[in-house]
Amino acid sequence: MLSFLPGPILFLLSGSLFVLSTFLWGGLISIGGIIKLFIPTVKGRIAITHVMNHFMWCWALFNGVIINLIAKIDWDVKGLEQLDNKNWYLLISNHISGLDIAAQSYLLRNNIPMLKFFLKKELLYVPILGLGCWALDMPFMDRTSPAKVKKNPKLKGKDLRTTRQSCEKFKHMPTSIINYVEGSRFTREKHQRQASPYRYLLKPKAGGIAFTLSAMGEQFTQVLNLTLVYPDAPEDTLKAMMLGKISKITMRVECLDVPQVDAELYFSNPEYRAQFQRWLNQVWQEKDQLIHELIQEDKNKISKLAQSSINRG
Repeated sequence: MLSFLPGPILFLLSGSLFVLSTFLWGGLISIGGIIKLFIPTVKGRIAITHVMNHFMWCWALFNGVIINLIAKIDWDVKGLEQLDNKNWYLLISNHISGLDIAAQSYLLRNNIPMLKFFLKKELLYVPILGLGCWALDMPFMDRTSPAKVKKNPKLKGKDLRTTRQSCEKFKHMPTSIINYVEGSRFTREKHQRQASPYRYLLKPKAGGIAFTLSAMGEQFTQVLNLTLVYPDAPEDTLKAMMLGKISKITMRVECLDVPQVDAELYFSNPEYRAQFQRWLNQVWQEKDQLIHELIQEDKNKISKLAQSSINRG
């Protein structure tokens, strides 16, 4: 809508709007967290969590409004019709930029429970952020280093037990947990450094998703395999969007059966671990091919439009 404005003005405007939206809804969620601290009953805490989830829904909606305000976006999305916001989901996705969370939370807000993330325990003590994430029932992980486990074998399995305890609350309401299994955002430099076998992806890391599945796999209804593509965007996708230079966002959603993972076997048996890694590598291979097909499809459409324009001229 405002894409006619100069890039620097769009950048300043979009940045300001994103910050204001985050402070508004994040502040309300933090206030809810303070109230939640003094609620003694489980039912009362669940009720306040529902309110906080609605505030997060509003944050997701505002993200989409800002994106559509700054740039004229063609939202190409398929697979939402098979989803249900009364189910429990583990989402795995490729990770391109800081725009991913805003785009995915906006697109999925009415189809699945609001997204949650596993967070490091240290983030719990970050002002506003920590309290807000706690109010939303996001699980905080206290990872025990291999060196500590070696020094004190009694600590073995502590991480899994702690995670299971923190996920107990998810039994009371449908939940979606997202995991960017590549571990970081895609860049050409990282892709080359890894010698990744994929054209558009970094190598997937199986440890995090295996840990999540072993901790609460029985609670998940399905695994959602999300594929995100910005066909016409440069590498710095977030900056390009804030400058109004993105015209299309593509997302595909595939429902997968939930793999059963035995944590003790995964972390102690190399063959068991390799078997799970092969499953994830296959998912990533198919995702890489899908991204290639989506990009080629978009290029073909642009080529046909250009040829049609030449013929008319």
